[in-house]
This record gives sequence, structure tokens and C-alpha cells, in this order.
Amino acid sequence: MRLTRLTCATWNIHRAKGADKRVDPDRIHRTIAADLAPLRLDVLALQEADGECRPHARILDMRRIQADTGLVYQHDQHAMRWGSQSDGFLGTILFLHPLFEVTHRDVVDLPGHCHRGAVVVETLRDGVDMRILSTHLSLFQPLRVIQMRIIGQYLRRRPKMQTILLGDLNEWRPWGGLMFHRRLVGQKLAGPARATFPSRRPLLPLDRIMTDRPDGVFDAQAMSTPNLRMASDHLPLIASVKVS
Repeated sequence: MRLTRLTCATWNIHRAKGADKRVDPDRIHRTIAADLAPLRLDVLALQEADGECRPHARILDMRRIQADTGLVYQHDQHAMRWGSQSDGFLGTILFLHPLFEVTHRDVVDLPGHCHRGAVVVETLRDGVDMRILSTHLSLFQPLRVIQMRIIGQYLRRRPKMQTILLGDLNEWRPWGGLMFHRRLVGQKLAGPARATFPSRRPLLPLDRIMTDRPDGVFDAQAMSTPNLRMASDHLPLIASVKVS
């Protein structure tokens, strides 16, 4: 049966610092197992999932997440991690369903006062080529524009295929402003805006799931449970993405 949709989730775990200000990686693991794993995700992107400062050291147990979700960790190669003590690239970690055939993986450095980056995985699944790109962008709007321009330049050099962008994009305006403009990025990326921050009383749609297919993202929701509201200051964003 040809693949027609993906179930995707993105969650900024704030380096496992919960709403009670306590750093508790085990709480993140329990919450992923209890609240996200039952969704049978195809894509899970985490942000702030390594230490904030050099050496951006690991916080979570990748094997445990794989076992709980059935997803495959995409940073097994050293080039996909910031350093030897990291699990991801500047806190961004990507997991994919085992049915994805990975054809290319990359990381993209992005400028800013705080070093940012994007993780890119190009895949083939059920005969459909698609690119999964996860990132965590700057709090400063002019820097986000520059960062998205660099991502757009990177995409221009890569083969044409459906692109799914997800992560903490730190854009609070539902319409997105210049940073998502086709002339800046080179393609039209769109998706519903759902308030994900702060987790106890969500007001701002900082986390996004977007794609370059018209009306390609649907059933988007900020998932809220007592566990999720306590585990991080962001709620995870869950959405279905039409694949074509």
C-alpha cells in the first residue's frame, strides 16, 4: 500500500528542565513512553536534547527512546553529532520509522549569538522521496530570517523532493513573517500554527510542522497531558503530513 501520510511530532524538552525547574531526564523518558510512543509516530524531532554549552553533552538514553518508540536514531555517524559527547547536533535529535530508507544525511551550521543548526535526512519510503529537516532557530527575528535563508540555499543544492520542516522555530506570529517567504526560502513552506509555549498556559506557536505541499499538514495539535505540562516548558506539537 502506497504511503499517503506521516504522523510527526516535534518537542523542545528544554534540556529536561521541567516546569518545576528540576532537571529530570528520567521524567522525559517516562513521558515519551507514556504519551508519545502510543501515537505510533513516523517522525520524532527533539530540540534542546543535549547540553546547552560545550561539549553539548548527552542528556538522554537514545537506546531507551528507540526501544520505547520503535523509531530509529539518526545520529549514529559521528558527522551527525556536534561532538563525541553529544547525541545530536546542537541539541536537535531526529528519530524516524524503520521503514524509511535513508539516502542522505547532513547537518547545517546556522549563525547566531547562540550557535544553531539543522539536521537533514533524505529518505525513500514506499517509493516516495522525502526530506525531513529539523532545527531550532534563534529567538531574534532578524537572525531567524538569515537562518531560514541559509536553509533555503542548502535546499537549492539538493535534489527536488517533498520537504518536511519541523522544530522549535521560535516564530510567535501565526503568519510567520518574512522567514517563511517563498522568495527567501526558495519554496513555500506552510503548516497550521498551534500554541505550544509556555506549556502550563500555551499562548505562542513557537513549534511548527510544515511542508511544501499545499494543505500538506493537517490534524495539528499541541498535545497536553499532566506529564507533558510538567516535563518541559514547551508542549509537543503533533500533526499528520500528506505525502505526495
